[in-house]
Amino acid sequence: MSLAVERGWTSLSLAEISVASKVSLSDLHQIFPSKNSILCFVSGQADQGVLEEHDNDYLEQPAKDRLFELCMNRFDALAPYKEGLKAIAKDGRRDPVSALLFLCNLKRSMPLMLEAAGLSTSGLRGVLRVKAFSFAYLSVLYIWLNDDSDDLGKTMAKLDKVLGRLDTIARRCSGSARTPCKSKAA
Repeated sequence: MSLAVERGWTSLSLAEISVASKVSLSDLHQIFPSKNSILCFVSGQADQGVLEEHDNDYLEQPAKDRLFELCMNRFDALAPYKEGLKAIAKDGRRDPVSALLFLCNLKRSMPLMLEAAGLSTSGLRGVLRVKAFSFAYLSVLYIWLNDDSDDLGKTMAKLDKVLGRLDTIARRCSGSARTPCKSKAA
């Protein structure tokens, strides 16, 4: 990921990664057949970090607190890759394939986090929950990428805010499946 910082993700090749890592291109290709497979690996590492820190005691906490803890665990797992991810995000506008792959990885990771928090991702309600949580996570990810403080105060404040909004929406929309979501306009 340090090469992504130095040279930019878009222009970086597997051959350059091979040389810098002192691994033959053949061996590198067996592990990472493409640059995008490196992104899959990083996302998988973050997923694993979330699961390793997962504790069933989370289920006794309110959903907002469980999601907060899981998101912060994910950011901790991503911390070694932060500068590289920042460079990749910057290049994402010029490399839509990597941006789309990142979103595909997110599509796998967000349901995992919701399930780890004890929130179902099944059915229409689950699909909506995944979409809303993914959007919230992306908005916090942007803040985290630019939060260089030791305490991640800006990240935690944004995360608390967006999870609070999601919690409010979920409370308004709770009830039977036949009951429409109550809005202020009603």
